[in-house]
Amino acid sequence: MGEQIDNLILEHLKKIQAELAASRERDSEIMSRLANIESGMARIARDESTTYAELIQDRHALDKLRERIERIERRLELV
Repeated sequence: MGEQIDNLILEHLKKIQAELAASRERDSEIMSRLANIESGMARIARDESTTYAELIQDRHALDKLRERIERIERRLELV
């Protein structure tokens, strides 16, 4: 009887170990996917900041062009 209990406990421990190994594998996959998501979000943030910087540069260039046009209009007395 005692040997059967030992075998039963051993079988349960083996099953628990297998489930734990499967859980660790799933956790590893989840962490890998999370890292990919974080990396993608960082790329999106970088792209947004680059786009915003380009927008600011365009606005400055447009402001300079407006100033030049206003000076030309004043010189030609069009205003």
